[in-house]
Amino acid sequence: MLVLLILHLVAALSAPLLVRRWGPRACLLLALAPAATFGWAVAHTGAVRDGGAVVETYPWIAELHLDVALRVTTLSWLMLLLVGGVGALVLVYSARYFHAGSAGLARFAAVMVAFAGAMLGLVVSDDLLLLYVFWELTTVFSYLLIGHSTERRSSRWAAAQALTVTTLGGLAMLVGFLLLGHHVGSYRWSVVTAAPLPGGGYLAVAVLLVLTGALAKSAVFPFNSWLPVAMAAPTPVSAYLHAAAMVKAGVFLVGLLGPALAPAGPWRPVTVVAGLVTLVAGGWAALRQTDLKLLLAYGTVSQLGLLTVVLGAGTPKAALAGVAMLLAHALFKAALFLVVGILDHSAGSRDLRDLSGVGRTAPVLTTVAALAAASMAGLPPLFGFVAKEAVLGAFTGRPVVLAVLVVGSALTAAYSIRFLWGAFGSRPGVPVTDVERPPAAMLVPPAVLAVAGLAAGPAAGWLGSLLRPYAELFGPVEEKLALWHGPTAALGLSAVVLAGGVVLHLARGPLAPALTRLRSPVGGNEGYEWVTHRFDRFAIEVTGATQRGALPQYLGTVLVVLVLVPGGAMLATRPWRAEIAVWDSPTQLVVCVVIGVAALLAVGARRRLTAMLLVGVTGYGTAMMFVLYGAPDLALTQFLVETATIAVFVLVLRRLPERFSARPLRRSRWVRRGIGVAAGLVMAGLALAAAGARRTPSISAAFPDLAVAHGYGRNVVNVTLVDIRAWDTMGEISVLVVTATGVASLIFERSRTGPRPRRPGPVRSRRDRRTVWLRGGTMLAEGRRSIVFEVVTRLIFHTVLLFSLFLLFSGHNAPGGGFSGGLVASLALTLRYLAGGRYELAEAAPVGAGTVLGAGLAVSVGGGVLGLLLTGRVLESVKVDLWLPLVGHFYLVTSLFFDIGVYLIVVGLMLDILRSLGAEVDRHVEAAGEPARGLAVQREGEAPR
Repeated sequence: MLVLLILHLVAALSAPLLVRRWGPRACLLLALAPAATFGWAVAHTGAVRDGGAVVETYPWIAELHLDVALRVTTLSWLMLLLVGGVGALVLVYSARYFHAGSAGLARFAAVMVAFAGAMLGLVVSDDLLLLYVFWELTTVFSYLLIGHSTERRSSRWAAAQALTVTTLGGLAMLVGFLLLGHHVGSYRWSVVTAAPLPGGGYLAVAVLLVLTGALAKSAVFPFNSWLPVAMAAPTPVSAYLHAAAMVKAGVFLVGLLGPALAPAGPWRPVTVVAGLVTLVAGGWAALRQTDLKLLLAYGTVSQLGLLTVVLGAGTPKAALAGVAMLLAHALFKAALFLVVGILDHSAGSRDLRDLSGVGRTAPVLTTVAALAAASMAGLPPLFGFVAKEAVLGAFTGRPVVLAVLVVGSALTAAYSIRFLWGAFGSRPGVPVTDVERPPAAMLVPPAVLAVAGLAAGPAAGWLGSLLRPYAELFGPVEEKLALWHGPTAALGLSAVVLAGGVVLHLARGPLAPALTRLRSPVGGNEGYEWVTHRFDRFAIEVTGATQRGALPQYLGTVLVVLVLVPGGAMLATRPWRAEIAVWDSPTQLVVCVVIGVAALLAVGARRRLTAMLLVGVTGYGTAMMFVLYGAPDLALTQFLVETATIAVFVLVLRRLPERFSARPLRRSRWVRRGIGVAAGLVMAGLALAAAGARRTPSISAAFPDLAVAHGYGRNVVNVTLVDIRAWDTMGEISVLVVTATGVASLIFERSRTGPRPRRPGPVRSRRDRRTVWLRGGTMLAEGRRSIVFEVVTRLIFHTVLLFSLFLLFSGHNAPGGGFSGGLVASLALTLRYLAGGRYELAEAAPVGAGTVLGAGLAVSVGGGVLGLLLTGRVLESVKVDLWLPLVGHFYLVTSLFFDIGVYLIVVGLMLDILRSLGAEVDRHVEAAGEPARGLAVQREGEAPR
């Protein structure tokens, strides 16, 4: 099963290349992926025939006890046949449905195969959390497929509605899964069913939440509005997602959980009532439709309601009838959707008011449609009749439910006749519709499905023996599927259903006013639009009330909530230990006083630069605390980060007024001080509570030994970053790359990879160039130049760079590393920029920041791949012993390459900041004709700029 999932993944990734090469014909090759699923299911028929299961388990996330647990039983085996078989036929159909050059064909093919893979994963998942992962993947892929025609607003709206409804239902279902799994102690469904379930309100809440997700996915009342709107999707999508796959996920979940949860209080009332309402409402709405695709869509809604009733009833007879109807519905409804697609292609319309005489001009297509529609109506000897009779027989002891089922089935027969009459009948006054002969690739898939429905009728007994193990989960099964049971009550009801369908169709003229008037006062779409509009309005009101454009107000609100909620809970429970050492030495107290005084003064500072420097003092004080606690590596990093932060602040402050505005008033400044002090005390209390809450030894206690034994280094901090927790570091440096790109995109008006600024004027000779201290400095205004600063920068620049390399290469055994070294190199570049402006920065780093970032990420990933090649594990360190003359024996560790990548990424990030907040802002100033200046000065009485 895992191989099948990988096959679908590979097919989806290669689909755009295949479509680019072969056009729509690539769908024929891609159909092999779902066909392999169908073949696998057929090959394992014997394993599930007698109630057995095919199980595969692969370790995944050990910390969460989450494995890739796959399990196929009777119900999932049936779904595999439908997902694989119908999926393969739909892709074959798509090879001629789309034409060469169709917009978005590559995307369609890739997403279609990916959706088939997601449905495969959904039906074989034994772990509820894994099932939820595939559940949401089907939601995302269906969103992309429904919104295939991106240029049409109706497609985008339909996709968004389907995504919203099914996602909200899926989130509710996830909470239900968590409740069930938490009670049992496992999320394996095979384990949950074997364990005693909770009782009372706990189980009722879990059941209601799970059913919310199932009903939303299968468009059952009250979530039935999204499916008809989703008919904006191409016909192959409707045939697969809305007849055989996605909408079956909800009823599949009902069938999967039914054996365990059917005895729960709300299960049967919810499934039966919601299903019956959907059955009747969908069938009644289908009779009003003139668009054949919409007629089938409302018919699908009606049939999904029927499936929900039968699979949710929780009895052996109903369970057997439910899986039979599940199979029958997929066969006839997918075939009918594909027939509508052929009509739309060949006749140019799917409006039954425009079609006439198609039955005479397209006899083969008419035969295929007649077989499928007859199965939908429940005519013998098709399998739809067998399933419908089994459904009616399963509820003979429940008269109210049976009566509603008969009415809903009569409506089904009526709209089946309406479909055949509207698509292929002849109407007076309407010219005969010219129908082009459909290609074989389009006609064969619906024909195969229709013939399968015909063949399955006489083979009902054999199919029933295959489906019987599922029904036995509910108890002993006395009934069998058969084409003929003799003169039974169910047979008589089937005749009543067919007669009622004929009467409803014949009375369509007099019935038209009733069809028009008798409808819900608020339609599903109107209700959805009203709800979304109210949410939008509420969001606007909340935004208008809270988003006032004042950053201090936002931050103050966050901090006040922090103080009141976690702080109040902490004061009520007092979770910290009784004995607390205030300090270990008086020096720590002095540093704490300095930090506190600087923080209080920063709140009252009126000048921005003063406030920034005072905040910097708090950062340097924190670094001193690291020194006093014996953490030189952390102290070095903190010093460097604080220095780099101050440099960035200087770049930003150039474009801001020198002073804060006249506000806040004195009283508000004291309020801010109070909030700050309270937030600081709460954070200190939370830190103490976290430290005292530990119940098991810290995993970091083993890091010193691991650093030497496996990382081959004595600097525990650096070895942790590049070896022990290298995956964390990989994620962090990836975030740094994204951050750099975001910063640049906010500032640059053009591509940041464009040419670097060069000093204008004639090119000097090499001898003349060597006589200039900083060549970019000559381009600055005289008021901005500092000869002393330029000379000092020139003298120490190379030394600082060498020191950064020393930190890089020595960081494995001494304080340093790629991050610290990169920060030192970044500060060297900052000096060059501050001394000589943007022209000097271009001289110092004549390479694009994006190139440096990309190279760093590539080197880090390459270091991980190197570990994989040498040890079989990604990011595993390998020690390489070397010897050189005059140097002697030494060794290198492969994690050094990872550290080099970190070094380059930090340098690239700082270079991007310097060029965006520095050089690019300078260019904007020059382009605007403003005078070059350092920090903006706000004159007395001048309005803030």
